[in-house]
Amino acid sequence: MLTQVRIDKYLWAVRLFKTRTLASEACKKRRVFVNDVEVKPSRMIRVSDRIDVKFPPIIRSYNVTELIEKRVSASIAVDKIKEITSPEELEKLILSKTNIFKREKGSGRPTKKERRQINKFKDNKI
Repeated sequence: MLTQVRIDKYLWAVRLFKTRTLASEACKKRRVFVNDVEVKPSRMIRVSDRIDVKFPPIIRSYNVTELIEKRVSASIAVDKIKEITSPEELEKLILSKTNIFKREKGSGRPTKKERRQINKFKDNKI
């Protein structure tokens, strides 16, 4: 049984990120916190640690329930991590998605301001 695992491997193994490289980059960009401390990709985590990941415009929170190093199927990965994100944060996500791309049909091309908002939204996605 594992007692410690690298944070980048764990985030990839429980399917929070599609690749381990994306998980490492998120750590390097200061988007991952363990117990309210910014972490590097090499940080070791343990069971019961709290992980916060910035997925703009919200911060998702998770508790580590079991450690794994290798990627597993989604049905198994669900048991290894527990999401504890508050409903208010999830509501922000829903509101942000509905407000950005709401345009009247037939209104033509996006304005420069709308294009910037669209690009900013796309760039912030991980």
